[in-house]
Amino acid sequence: MEYNTQRGNLTIPEYGRNVQKMINFALTVNDRDLRTTVSRSIIKVMGQLSPHLRDVTDFNHKLWDQLIIMSDFKLDVDAPYPYPDKAVLFEKPKRLAYPHKVIKNKHYGYVIEDLIKKASVMEDPKEKHALTYTIANMMKKAYMNWNKESVSDKIIIEQLAHFSGGKLSLDINTRLEVISEPTAPINQKGGSSFKKNNNFKKGGHFGKGGGGSGSGSNNNNKRRFK
Repeated sequence: MEYNTQRGNLTIPEYGRNVQKMINFALTVNDRDLRTTVSRSIIKVMGQLSPHLRDVTDFNHKLWDQLIIMSDFKLDVDAPYPYPDKAVLFEKPKRLAYPHKVIKNKHYGYVIEDLIKKASVMEDPKEKHALTYTIANMMKKAYMNWNKESVSDKIIIEQLAHFSGGKLSLDINTRLEVISEPTAPINQKGGSSFKKNNNFKKGGHFGKGGGGSGSGSNNNNKRRFK
């Protein structure tokens, strides 16, 4: 008996062991034309095993690329598409650079700091005032999300002027947008959120004749042992 531990590895396990054996057989065919015919038959079998790929653009191109990859790039046939580049396929991705930015006020975030810098150098007074008002509303929302408590508009306006070095200012009586204060799902009366079950009555856990430990069950026990 032949076990899987004694067999070679499958490059693309989705197609199974039999397709891999068919590709290995195609590698042993010496005649190029016959080898190409065998490869096209294998492509048909692979297409039948992957019907979900029929909606993919260049369906046949994908199958031919997978055929060449499963042959370890050794299959020499007249393929209708260029062979995939082995170096590009197994190339390791470049390491992503992690942004190292110092955020002075973390509860406001880097985006608000960047907006404050851009608004500070704007020349058009109308656009500058509109952006300043928008930044103040964003600061108010971020403050409430971070601290979970309300904040006065006066404090936000003063902090905006401080962070911008006095370049962005709003009238102290400016009303910012109303943002709902986060609330916890608690009972209005301050008690438990569970409702009293009507089935729990004086006589027992489940009312009259419910079989509980109330007076009804005690009376039945007294009669039984008289």
